[in-house]
Amino acid sequence: EWQSRPLSSVYAVVFFDAIHYKVRENSRVVTKAAYTVLGINLEGRKEILGIWVGENEGARFWATVVNELKNRGVDDILIACIDGLKGLPEAIKSVYNDVEIQLCVVHMIRNSIKFVPHKVCKEFMHDLKTIYTAPSQISAEQELENLIQKWDPKYPLAVKPWVQNWEHLNTFFKFPHDLKRMIYTTNAVEAVHRGFRKVTKNKAAFPTNDSLLKSLYLTSIKLSKKWTLPIRSWKTIVSQLSIFFEGRVVFN
Repeated sequence: EWQSRPLSSVYAVVFFDAIHYKVRENSRVVTKAAYTVLGINLEGRKEILGIWVGENEGARFWATVVNELKNRGVDDILIACIDGLKGLPEAIKSVYNDVEIQLCVVHMIRNSIKFVPHKVCKEFMHDLKTIYTAPSQISAEQELENLIQKWDPKYPLAVKPWVQNWEHLNTFFKFPHDLKRMIYTTNAVEAVHRGFRKVTKNKAAFPTNDSLLKSLYLTSIKLSKKWTLPIRSWKTIVSQLSIFFEGRVVFN
């Protein structure tokens, strides 16, 4: 009943992320992804919209998740915050064409520094920080150009993702400070996953998909009981959203 319950028609921000577990299947242990969707409704309250257990994380499965959200009554998502999974922006936009996509900056940083030697990692991260802490999109694009000129000749694999994904990395520059802080990373849903790990950390492998799903469901109910108040500065944020998304911020 919880997994199929009707949802609000509009969510201001929705976070999409997956966490991985070992599950027994056909007499062997395999890795499964638990797909978690966390929404912030127009009252500023967090809500876990659902948890789905499937194969390793992929855009195709995410597409089925997004379609299920639509079928459960979600007519509009203003901003979607995601990791860098290839094909996920397209999967979301295939259902919610007008959604603003924001890639998680923290995920991008982690992926980039894998390709940078330790001796220059601190300097490289400093130069990345000048991009995502820039006061405007124009200045951020100038800092990105500086990054390309300085680092691309030596470490193109670290720089290339920022260029290729810039369309979905610069979304948060459109919005005011309080909202910008909320959406430039998927920390909100990762905090949920930290709560999951506290409960499941001593479990080597789950016997079935259902046992994993039930464990995560019970944990999500406990976490949700703490979310009684709107997030900080919500009245200011929703006022700004009503300007940026004129006609789409409609209270039931």
